[in-house]
Amino acid sequence: MTDQTQPTTVLVTGATGYVAGWLVKALLKEGHTVHAAVRDPSNKEKVAHLDALAAGQSGEIRYFRGDLLEGGSYHDAMQGCEIVFHTASPFIASVADPQRDLVDPAVKGTRNVLNSVNATESVRRVVLTSSVAAIYGDNADMANSRTGVFTEADWNTTSSLEHQPYSYSKTQAEKVAWEIAEQQNQWDLVTVNPSLVLGPGIKPDATSESFSIFKQMADGTLKPGAPDLAFGLVDVRDVAEAHVRAAFTPEAKGRYITSGHDSNLMEIASILRESFGNDWPFPKRTLPKWLLWLVGPMVNKALTRKFIARNVGYPISFDNTRSRKELGMTYRPLAETVDEMFQQMLDAGSIRKR
Repeated sequence: MTDQTQPTTVLVTGATGYVAGWLVKALLKEGHTVHAAVRDPSNKEKVAHLDALAAGQSGEIRYFRGDLLEGGSYHDAMQGCEIVFHTASPFIASVADPQRDLVDPAVKGTRNVLNSVNATESVRRVVLTSSVAAIYGDNADMANSRTGVFTEADWNTTSSLEHQPYSYSKTQAEKVAWEIAEQQNQWDLVTVNPSLVLGPGIKPDATSESFSIFKQMADGTLKPGAPDLAFGLVDVRDVAEAHVRAAFTPEAKGRYITSGHDSNLMEIASILRESFGNDWPFPKRTLPKWLLWLVGPMVNKALTRKFIARNVGYPISFDNTRSRKELGMTYRPLAETVDEMFQQMLDAGSIRKR
């Protein structure tokens, strides 16, 4: 591996994505040449924000077409690259066909990218954007953790196509990646496993499932109350930094939980109320679990009774020791992440003050 001070050529799949935007910015700032794989390189509107980043940095960006479900479609983009960042994967809470919409893009996409890596002699390291969803399925699973907290040694064994299909897709994709990595000795694999990613996007109109939480906080959906739902949170800029460090730290290996804070919906609401005032309909009370169990499935398809039973009211905690000690990560204060994300959405008109 080269160190970060020596510019090299890298590939970023899904380069227009939420995390990828900050990753591309960091790479360009360090002078690297970024091969940006996107669905349609000819769509200048989709890549305009990346062009703007490149204009102010010492690195260079080049665009290539890439399709997760098309074998060999990343071959051209990979030529001459020493590092491949595979960030492209769907993040959708509710889909009509989990196999088609989540598992196939995640698993087949990972297989297609890594098959191209095997055929590209220049590649020495792959950094895969996985998720803590590959580490656990439900909050209740923490009771089975050997240490009483989720670590990189844990794997999700409770998700399926029928229950938590997104988590299932991330688990299967990471398993495939490790299987392929272990069958060769040309390159090594490092995975970044972030918790729920929040924070401002490179684009003012950035989209991610996490943005829907803030919309529901602002539009009154959660005014009657919020579920007692705990999760890990991490700033999108910290996730991008973890990718860079995973790529350019020669000793980096294995999985890295990238999570800055163990939190919940009511803590987010409290931060927003403190910064933006009481005239927003931020929730002030926690909904009882029995009420969610009765009406949740009618309000939101993702709130199945099994999900409510195994997640609401359960604590959760992630051990980020490896990312801090081996990658040198430090994590932004949660209030900074929440406030800057909400303010960006407000400025962009994604949410409006009542």
